[in-house]
Amino acid sequence: MLTPEQVAATRKANLDILFGLGNQVVESVEKLAELNMQVTRSTLADSFDLAQKALSVKEPRDWLALKDSLAAPTAEKVQSYNRQLFDIMLSTQTEFAKVAQTQCEAYVRQMQSVVEDVAKNVPAGSEAAVAALDSAIKAAQTLVETVQKTGQQAVEVARSNLDMAAAAASRNTKCASEPVSQAAKR
Repeated sequence: MLTPEQVAATRKANLDILFGLGNQVVESVEKLAELNMQVTRSTLADSFDLAQKALSVKEPRDWLALKDSLAAPTAEKVQSYNRQLFDIMLSTQTEFAKVAQTQCEAYVRQMQSVVEDVAKNVPAGSEAAVAALDSAIKAAQTLVETVQKTGQQAVEVARSNLDMAAAAASRNTKCASEPVSQAAKR
């Protein structure tokens, strides 16, 4: 049985964890808001520049060249935004995973301690039940470790896919804009 002091300490620890996770969420929202403000400012400045350039266009081929000059930088900006957004989400997810892992490890240690205490006080012939309980705890611990490794692998695959998509989009944008460029020069 837990003493009142242990219960109070557990409640305080859980409250600390809750507020730590809340602060992490607030930080992530703050980073996201800052990123969105930067993108908004950049988009506004780019729109102004585009409007200025559009007012100076006199020939139809200049329109094509102007359009062509915007495609690659726009694709790169979208990919940059996506990468930064992914990094913010990954940072938040990593912090939550650390807390979950710490809590899981503490729970496993606590359960192992309970099993050891039970093993000391069980009547003769109950060793098989204690061994089964110990085996179940170890299996749960292995499952948690496997899930964590799988989650990390999924994050790495997602990052790799994002990088490949960015590279492909950049290549496709450049390839698609080359014929337009050539036509505009004629």
